[in-house]
Amino acid sequence: MILAIDTSAGTSVALVGDGIIAEAATADTRSHAEHIGVFIDRVLTDAGLSPVDVSAVVTGIGPGPFTGLRVGIAAGIAFAVGRGIPIYGLPSHDAVAVGRGACTVVSDVRRHELAWTAYRDGVALDGPQLTTEATLAHDADLDTFPEVRAELISAALLATAAHNRLDRGDDLSSLRPLYLRAPDATPNSGPKRVSG
Repeated sequence: MILAIDTSAGTSVALVGDGIIAEAATADTRSHAEHIGVFIDRVLTDAGLSPVDVSAVVTGIGPGPFTGLRVGIAAGIAFAVGRGIPIYGLPSHDAVAVGRGACTVVSDVRRHELAWTAYRDGVALDGPQLTTEATLAHDADLDTFPEVRAELISAALLATAAHNRLDRGDDLSSLRPLYLRAPDATPNSGPKRVSG
């Protein structure tokens, strides 16, 4: 039984075993912390299971905004460490590419920027990279890899993508978020001068 979590866009949590057991999701992009615990509890309750029934955790690592990503990744780590089970991280766009041939997965990462990744049969060939709405068609080959806009990443499909990649022998041990841009916060340059 896999607990899958993605908070790169909205918030999505799923329990996946032989198929989707339970899933809870919202496209709300500003309340990840308020939803994540409720959704984990909801999918366990809906499935009639407890945390001891979960054998692995899968979490999306983005691309996405800083706050959203860290909420999902932290929740996944906390659950996995608490249970002593493995946790796997993979790009959130992988979920959208499941079952598609050639495609470019595009998601809104805020500040008028988009992230895109080109896939063929679930394998990333280019990206993730940042662009804007105005430059997307120039930056990505949308003729060869048609656009698929991701408003919400399905945690259930994320679990499927993880299963496919683990079957290929891919290493999913990194939980390093895919932010794609420098943080807003910067180290200060020393104490401020006080006049007076």
